[in-house]
Order: sequence, then C-alpha cells, then structure tokens
Amino acid sequence: MFKKILVPSDGSTQAHKAAEVAADLAKSQGAEVIGVYVIDPFPFIGIGDASAVGLQAYMAEAQAAAGQSLEGIRVMCAAKGVHFSGDTIERSSAYEGILETAKAEGCDLIVMGSHGRRGIEALILGSVAQKVLTHASLPVMIIKG
Repeated sequence: MFKKILVPSDGSTQAHKAAEVAADLAKSQGAEVIGVYVIDPFPFIGIGDASAVGLQAYMAEAQAAAGQSLEGIRVMCAAKGVHFSGDTIERSSAYEGILETAKAEGCDLIVMGSHGRRGIEALILGSVAQKVLTHASLPVMIIKG
C-alpha cells in the first residue's frame, strides 16, 4: 500500500517515536523511509563581520543537530531491515519544506510526531503538524507525544 514514507524530524522524542512507527510500517509494507530535517534560515541582518561568523556557527550547529537526528533514524531503520535515505533542507517554513520534500521524493505517506500543544501555547506557537495536515495532499499520520 505504501512505498515511500516521509518522516520529518526535529530531533525530539516525539519525532523519534514517529520514526519508530514509520520504520515498523515500512517493514510491514516493504516500503522505504525518507527522513527530512528542516533548518530555519539564519536571521541575517547583514551588518559587520559578526554576521558571517554567526552564520557559520549557526549552520554548523544546525547541520550537526540534523545529522545526529537523521543518523538515529537511519540506525533504527537498518536494525529493522528498512531502506532509509535522509536529507537536510533550509526553509523559512518547516511545513512547506516537509510538503516540498514529500512531493519531490514521491512519498505516499507522512508520519510525524506532534508535541501536543493546546490552548494559548498552540495558538501562539502554531503547530507544524497542524499545518502539514491542513495543506497536505497525501495521507498524514500523527504520532502524539
């Protein structure tokens, strides 16, 4: 039924739980898992040399966090005998990056974690999972944290 399952990750426990579910589902379906980590662009103000240094430090840290997160999913998939490939992208909107990756990779399911924010916190912070659900043209499975 499913052949390519996209797993967005932010390195959180909820994302890891979603990756476990995706790997188990992929194994049962003979599917592969595609991981994506979306990095927010550096808030560049363009003043002085410090901005270039700040950009390099920010990107190095963000790339390291992304690599660690995706490597965790790769190891989990390998242990279950599931093919995995992952990518890190930079977008100002995480949900758009997730949906662009799903389309570009030809995914037929997105499995992602949700932090389960409610009330004012959800209103102020928004929800990447909610935006993916609202704008996706393919099935989305939310794993609540």
